[in-house]
Amino acid sequence: MRSRLARWRSLVWVAPAVVLLVVFVYYPVVENVRLSFFSWSAFSKQPKFVGTANYQTMFGDEIFWGALLNNITYAVVSLIFQVGFALVLASVLEQLVHQRLRGWLRTIYFIPATISITVAGILFSFIYNPQIGLLNELLRAIGLEEWTHSWLGETSTAMGSIIAMSQWQSIGYTTMLIVVAIQRIPREFYEAARIDGAGAIQVFRNVTVPLVREMTTLLVILTISGAFLVFNEVMVMTAGGPDNSTQVLGTWLYRKAFFEDKMGYAAAVATVIFVITFVIAVVQILISRRRRVEW
Repeated sequence: MRSRLARWRSLVWVAPAVVLLVVFVYYPVVENVRLSFFSWSAFSKQPKFVGTANYQTMFGDEIFWGALLNNITYAVVSLIFQVGFALVLASVLEQLVHQRLRGWLRTIYFIPATISITVAGILFSFIYNPQIGLLNELLRAIGLEEWTHSWLGETSTAMGSIIAMSQWQSIGYTTMLIVVAIQRIPREFYEAARIDGAGAIQVFRNVTVPLVREMTTLLVILTISGAFLVFNEVMVMTAGGPDNSTQVLGTWLYRKAFFEDKMGYAAAVATVIFVITFVIAVVQILISRRRRVEW
């Protein structure tokens, strides 16, 4: 009797969270998938069923593929810097840097993460300005005037410039998360590795990397998901231009939904974003469980 009562009590506590998830997460996802098979707009009285027409139009759209490629590029670069480089940087901070200096360096690296991505985008728009921007002025000062560009106004440099700003803003945050994970590793592991004659690189590869795998797995999932959900920085800095060269799936969805009023097409793009991020997250979690290190 008591066990049943305890179960009912636990269900009472869990029920509100389940209701919130169903109402604000699962239902919108299912409804979005359903609406992607309809042609409708904000002023439509009744959505018209069109089957897979929205998906056919989307997959035949060159700008959609360009936006998807930009998201993939964003994800790959973010993984290299926000996970790979951040892991190396965190290890250096914890193992090789003097303790008095660590606090200052952590603060310096973390400051960009405290700045809103929208504010950072506006800030870098001034830095990239071709006339008065700090970047071009610096290049001119060191005799590299031929390297100056209209960084956000040229198709060849615009997307790279946005990605660079994003890495600057995010690396400090991921580095601090990995630092916390490294601090949880018992010092005895490092001492045993050094007694066995392991160098700094071997300690990093055989001790640090395996024992922070749960954190790096989480960061991989968050980084990839964030790369496919990127929106603010692109809208603030280029709004998808020039010539749609910086369109990402989020901004293309927004343009189709709220500028062209093609809600069915936008729902199809949203479905693609969901499927990509969901599949990648599941695969990464399965891989991480197989390689999990117990200690």
